[in-house]
Amino acid sequence: MQADYPPVFERDMGCTEAEWLHWLPDAIGDHPWRREGTRLRVDFATGGRLELAWTVASPRVIALIRLPRLLVQFRFDAVDDDRRYRFMKRFDLYMQRGGG
Repeated sequence: MQADYPPVFERDMGCTEAEWLHWLPDAIGDHPWRREGTRLRVDFATGGRLELAWTVASPRVIALIRLPRLLVQFRFDAVDDDRRYRFMKRFDLYMQRGGG
């Protein structure tokens, strides 16, 4: 998790598009959203919005392992620093994957 989130940033996500779409509703929470192809808009009750756009990238190859990749752009519009941080904290927790 980051200490802050700028209004516009990109991420290289280690997942397939199907996984991403499966996880998105829980990561977004109760905010209304609308998807059009490889774009998604999230509206905040306090005003402002988040626009997500993604592209399927070539897999990351490490020896015999092939890891899927999705390049995702986050663009917050009229969302203050605190609201961005709270949204992304939840979003990151829901998108986090790992073993234990």
